[in-house]
Amino acid sequence: MLGLIMSYAGLFLWSFLAATILPLSSEAPLAALVYTQRQIVLPVLVATAGNYLGACTTYWIGRQVAVARRRQHSGQDDTRTRRASLALLQRYGQPALLLSWVPLLGDALVAVAGLMHVPFGAFSLWVVSGKVIRYLAVAWAAAALL
Repeated sequence: MLGLIMSYAGLFLWSFLAATILPLSSEAPLAALVYTQRQIVLPVLVATAGNYLGACTTYWIGRQVAVARRRQHSGQDDTRTRRASLALLQRYGQPALLLSWVPLLGDALVAVAGLMHVPFGAFSLWVVSGKVIRYLAVAWAAAALL
């Protein structure tokens, strides 16, 4: 039983960290847990919760940067990923946050959403939707190997 709890805790932590700027992927731990536990729902819920809370952390950091920038009246950050994320959000609006799971781009999208003060409820709706869809696809693929 302790091993099972540790497996889910590990998936949660790994998924959390994968949604930050750390270069991690949470698909393999999710697929492994789906494969070994022979179920989809609980692993998807745990991975989604961890990944969503990690995205919330990045969103919060973006909000804090926006506040600090206003105080300092500093110039714009000119990184290519940030510009691409900003362009996506400006062109497609909040639904672009469905792509929050995409490596590098997704982290920047989440941070830019914080910078742009996207309302937290809308942020949550789009981010959770994108992450659930991605994790369900990964889990179904892993379950197909059973």
